[in-house]
Amino acid sequence: MSHTQVPTLALPSGELVPILGQGTWFMGEEGGRRREEVAALRLGLDLGMTLIDTAEMYASGGAEEVVGEAIAGRRHEVFLVSKVLPSNASRRGTIEACERSLRRMETDRIDLYLLHWRGRYPLAETLEAFDTLKRAGKIRYFGVSNFDTDDMEELAGLTGGPAVATNQVLYNLTRRGIEFDLVPWCRQRSIPLMAYSPIEQGRMLHHAALARVGARYGATPAQVALAWLLRQGDVMVIPKAVQPQHVRENRAAADLQLTAEDLAELNRAFPAPTRKVPLEML
Repeated sequence: MSHTQVPTLALPSGELVPILGQGTWFMGEEGGRRREEVAALRLGLDLGMTLIDTAEMYASGGAEEVVGEAIAGRRHEVFLVSKVLPSNASRRGTIEACERSLRRMETDRIDLYLLHWRGRYPLAETLEAFDTLKRAGKIRYFGVSNFDTDDMEELAGLTGGPAVATNQVLYNLTRRGIEFDLVPWCRQRSIPLMAYSPIEQGRMLHHAALARVGARYGATPAQVALAWLLRQGDVMVIPKAVQPQHVRENRAAADLQLTAEDLAELNRAFPAPTRKVPLEML
């Protein structure tokens, strides 16, 4: 059990949430792994990673069912995030999708409900549905995912749009394009980002710079990659882990303090963007 609390950030509402949470992409796909997945999420809760991110898309609702089992009896501890598919994001479709998600997770509310990416329905329609759900107490906050700067500009101009609580995007050392304009845009408006695939599904972990920095602290490359994101203080990071040792490793990354020298070395290995890069998605 860790001796420090997971650091928090403030949502635009002022509510504090942990900057390190748990992702569930690819959970719920194999019945044989369910017990292991539930146990991993519960261990994460024990370690203070009480933000859990899921989506109706993941395993066609299977991940939400895993989450429901993991949070049973512990709902009050959890800041629960889920997402509506763009194909469901009409006024009525959003409400129905939310109700299905609530049933799968066996809860009466979702703390933060996101539009997974932009689709054919007008944003204004999805926002109206979010407002209806908020007034009914079924969601507490709404946000978006995979929105580029122009999408955020459009959202900000719509009724209710400025209440957006977060933008969840692909962000890690190998995917820094958003730093050119999306990160500054959100920072200026105190809208925190949520970084998914923070270790690029494991693909970046063989990079020598991560190993070199990690060696100074007895830390893994994954921990260095997570600490690099977490140091910003206004980014929520949601790595997924099923093995208990990975859950513990992820938690320990929040206590890893990188020095200016470490950051300079990582910047040389993974350069920041010098021009606008279109938003990437996985």
